[in-house]
Amino acid sequence: MEEDLSSTSHGETTLDGDIDYHSDFNGNTIQTTSSNDSGEQAPPVQSNATTIYFSSPPYENFFYSDPNIAAHVVVTSPVPGSDLRFVGPRVVVAWPGGNSGACMFFEPKDGKNGSLAVKLINSTVGSPLAPIYNHKDDGYPDVGIEGVLAFNSTAVLSLSILGSVRSIRDFTEGPSLLHPMLQKGIHVEKVGSDGVSISRLWLDNVTTTTLTLVPKGSGNVKIKGKKIILGAGKYLLSACYNYPQLRQLSLDDVLKDKSLLDQRPKESKSLHFLSYQEKMLAGSWRFLTYFGRDDMLSTLILLPALSDTVIEAVIGSVLERINRTDGSACHEETIGDYATFLNLQEGVASTAFRCDYSMVDTDYFVPILMHAYFHGHRAGSERLEALLKTPAGKVDVDNKGLTWGDLFIMLARKIMNETGTFAAIGGQRRHNLIHLKEGHETGQWRDSVYGLGGGRIPFDVNVALAPAALRSIASLAKVFGAVAVGEYARDWSVIADQYARVWEDNTLEFFRVVLPELTARDRLENFVQNNAFYHGPSHSELIDADVSYHALALEGNNDLDTVSVMNTDACCRILFLNGTNQHRLTKYLNATALSVLRPFPAGLMTHVGLVVANPAFSDSKAILQNFTNSAYHGAVVWSWQLVTMLRGLEKQLGRCSAEYGIPDFCNDETVYQNVKAAYNAVWDSLQECDDFLEDEVWSWQYTDGKFVHTPLGSLPPPPGVSGTVESDVVQLWSLTFLALKRDEQLR
Repeated sequence: MEEDLSSTSHGETTLDGDIDYHSDFNGNTIQTTSSNDSGEQAPPVQSNATTIYFSSPPYENFFYSDPNIAAHVVVTSPVPGSDLRFVGPRVVVAWPGGNSGACMFFEPKDGKNGSLAVKLINSTVGSPLAPIYNHKDDGYPDVGIEGVLAFNSTAVLSLSILGSVRSIRDFTEGPSLLHPMLQKGIHVEKVGSDGVSISRLWLDNVTTTTLTLVPKGSGNVKIKGKKIILGAGKYLLSACYNYPQLRQLSLDDVLKDKSLLDQRPKESKSLHFLSYQEKMLAGSWRFLTYFGRDDMLSTLILLPALSDTVIEAVIGSVLERINRTDGSACHEETIGDYATFLNLQEGVASTAFRCDYSMVDTDYFVPILMHAYFHGHRAGSERLEALLKTPAGKVDVDNKGLTWGDLFIMLARKIMNETGTFAAIGGQRRHNLIHLKEGHETGQWRDSVYGLGGGRIPFDVNVALAPAALRSIASLAKVFGAVAVGEYARDWSVIADQYARVWEDNTLEFFRVVLPELTARDRLENFVQNNAFYHGPSHSELIDADVSYHALALEGNNDLDTVSVMNTDACCRILFLNGTNQHRLTKYLNATALSVLRPFPAGLMTHVGLVVANPAFSDSKAILQNFTNSAYHGAVVWSWQLVTMLRGLEKQLGRCSAEYGIPDFCNDETVYQNVKAAYNAVWDSLQECDDFLEDEVWSWQYTDGKFVHTPLGSLPPPPGVSGTVESDVVQLWSLTFLALKRDEQLR
């Protein structure tokens, strides 16, 4: 498609308040460079620069960071087998500062679709990237990266999107949505005698994103009205903007376990790229900002490996963003140019950050993480007290006048209120379970439209997170008293435990699915014959008894009472709860182990890991259609779910060697061996996935009797979905395997 890239004037807007919400650390990250003998500005010192390269065809990923700038460049070119409806030549530059970026889409001028290839190559400029740092006497410096792009044939730059990563995602992941208010500000002009500049002034009327392409050797640039034509050859790409940067932690300050720097250098660098004094970022390139659930869940699993600095940055970032009105934790923040855009849509001329409080799971992770760190990890009372005394309002100005401790008590009080009705005598009814918020289609980690099959009552929040959060509140109240929960210490130390017991004992049965053996076999055969994405064996011969598992959610689309999709969310309960009802624990662990051990579609296991959703046992056409291998939360593999399942199984098996309180399943030889076999099967799978374990999510295609790894974004979307969804090549919760070590005694 073509977009008008010609010069367009941008009307001025007077904005209230600060230019951006980062103003509390203005100047802290900018290092003034020196001048050389000629009086020209010398480049910044790069001795402490960190670079990473990941190849995941059709995507090539390049990371660069130093004390002045962090950037991720993604170069996309079709490869044999690419679906050309969804994969085309493209360059994305993404920056953590403001969750900002720039994107260029290319198409061949004369050749057929799929013939144009673009590469980022090593050169005298960089290997392949080098930093840009241009000091200004007033305002923020221009910072960014540069490198050399090579085109194999004449290319047309058909569309540019500059400003926010969110704007780029709106186009790439949905119905090719462009925002006229943002696009009209793009300005194209000639640079020198043979180059071109594409720039856009942000809606704050201060920040400008600029891309330049200058021939380096054989290339040539032509600007023809709406089009920029680049002849075959090499071009110096420069991408920069003048926006305050986050304060990246040093590589040594991120990990407590320094041995990981040598054992897993690439993964350690990836974690470093996402680690800042202000917060952790969820992933790159698509989620370069705060995501409460992702940050906390990742930190929980990575606790043994992370430094106290990182852990407390995560906890602090969550507490700072709690909504003082109702105590909700922020799921995702919107910052930078996109925040200004959304504010203007509501008639407010402001650059103020925004928070999404729509999720129902994020709140529960807060006490779980705080308990795990300050008590389980033995950070102690002094560190807890110091953290909770921190004045709030540096990011969310509405929280000024409060401390982080005040905000935590508000959140804990919200949890106690929300769980109290179900915990009351006679309150164990479906309508008292935790539901998604009214007006929202999503509310937990499976936050795509079909992630829960339209379900309103999610499994993991009710059977795992709510009781685990209540246990954590009770323990924080007992161990730390008023330091943690103020005046509620005495009451909550007892009541929260009572609530937790009710939730543990009475939620599982609402979600339990039991299929008679013959019915289960018939559904597997029906699935294999009628689905559109898997054409392999049904493995129905492995079903030798009734099949039991727990549904994803209740009250789904198409009048479904139960969203009866086999899934991996069982991992949350076995990781966050021990379980005190022995009969229930034994049944639950055995069902979980069998779902792990059986190959898809009879279970969850493939050659590339556990699929997070298996629709094969459902008799709903809607479920079979929507939970495919190209759906974001369908029959695909998520790295963090592999790790969480592994940690949960390991935790339960570890209880079998305790001095006292050994669970009954440990003495049931069949169940114990199933759980042990499941642990080893997941570990073996994890090692098989080592080359792409850092990816956020990946898919597969069944070829020649084997599940073959396939990038999710290279597959066509499920019916009714308008766009593909790429996987982040670096995702915070996909780095959680850094804290894992196989227990050889369990082999």
